[in-house]
Amino acid sequence: MFIIPYIYFEFGEDVAEGIGITLSEVVSLVIIVAIFGEALRLKFGFTVFGQREYEAKQVSALAWGGFAVGMVLLLAPVKEYAYPLILSLAFGDPFMGELRRKGLQTKEVIIFSTIFLVSLWLTCWYLFATPWWLAVIFAPLCVFSEMPRLRYIDDNATMLLIPLAGILILEPFIGLL
Repeated sequence: MFIIPYIYFEFGEDVAEGIGITLSEVVSLVIIVAIFGEALRLKFGFTVFGQREYEAKQVSALAWGGFAVGMVLLLAPVKEYAYPLILSLAFGDPFMGELRRKGLQTKEVIIFSTIFLVSLWLTCWYLFATPWWLAVIFAPLCVFSEMPRLRYIDDNATMLLIPLAGILILEPFIGLL
């Protein structure tokens, strides 16, 4: 998933121009195709490589993550936002999972994951001019957005959609869009 913003920002306009539509339309089409593909997968009740057995009967983590990434690219299509948000999911979610797998307590997972994501957001400040102070707000928000255990909405969605909502709320004060 970490490669998606690179492809979007480096090749997206050329792809869109090549097929005669806007980049936003390309993203929307990809989301629509993914939704229909997921609906077909659910109708036939099968899983694909890497999916858990229970995902045969509910929307998969992959579909939720793809939808959320698409929403980031539609609603906050600038490097300063898209890179740190998507990379927080791509690297933060597995990082937290590994910490839990190693038996760390929830408090330790929160602390180490927040430190990890602050460093990721600060890297985006250096590489993409993401306002540095967003790291202080959005690293912990990304961590806490992964925590809810919802029955039908995967944390791949919450980990992007909740911080995206925060970005959109703060955007009038930041002015990057």
